[in-house]
Amino acid sequence: MANITNNTIFDDVFRTMLEKMPELAVPLINEIFGTSYPEDIEIIQRRNEHQTKQGEIITDSQLLIAEKIYHLECQSTQNSEMVVRMIEYDFSIGLETMEKEEGKYRMYLPHSSILYLRGNKKTEKLTIEVVAPEGETWEYKVPAVYVGHYTKEEILEKRLFFLLPFYIMRYEKADLETGNQELNEMLEEYREIEERLEKEFLEIGKEKEYRDLIELIIRIADYILRKRKKARKGFGDVMGGKVLELESDRLMQQGRTEVIQIIKLLKQGMTIGETARKLQLPEEEVQQIWEETEN
Repeated sequence: MANITNNTIFDDVFRTMLEKMPELAVPLINEIFGTSYPEDIEIIQRRNEHQTKQGEIITDSQLLIAEKIYHLECQSTQNSEMVVRMIEYDFSIGLETMEKEEGKYRMYLPHSSILYLRGNKKTEKLTIEVVAPEGETWEYKVPAVYVGHYTKEEILEKRLFFLLPFYIMRYEKADLETGNQELNEMLEEYREIEERLEKEFLEIGKEKEYRDLIELIIRIADYILRKRKKARKGFGDVMGGKVLELESDRLMQQGRTEVIQIIKLLKQGMTIGETARKLQLPEEEVQQIWEETEN
């Protein structure tokens, strides 16, 4: 997983999911654009650098699915300038992928959307009216999607797991320290979320995907709840417990495997020193394990 700093935590988590878990974006793309791609469809990652009119260098993430480019950006709060940035990005992407067809150049703009992490409006279109020198007009439109518009039930039903790390943001202004009701409601929601993720990932052998998604959920929550110790502890108990349990199981299994290897090699005639060097373990540890198993 990528290293994530608090200054850019929302954008970093967003891009980490696009780059490391792009399959989670497929149901979101289906939701925004009305497509019906299966979650296991081939996804080709594209990354490009663009320079804005302010001279800022932006690296964006694009997903190529079924010969169409999808360009998603996130914004923590509503910003009227965002649609201006989007048209800059999209024209840059279009110029890079422009092709000559039937004797003339044709530019294809990507399918783009803005994901707002705060607010709860329904999906709306942000527009820019483009006026040609001859007076003809064309509207550039970008759908804006608000995470807060989706309930927990809708997210789980539609498999919009991509939104889960940002779900905690609806509790930013809730009274989670003295208001036990709101705290209990939040923790109950996350118990249900964790149970669903176990079924969707752990129970079908996708432990890494489960770990990665839970880690990103916890990182955003740690940031949002950083000044609320009671809520942060309760959240950690609900969402972090399974991860710690899995880590404990892994270490125990690793330990059992090492013991079996040590006994096997020693019974084959290797010395303590040779076994330690082969397994890259301290001689004292190998000696102790041998003595304990022989007694």
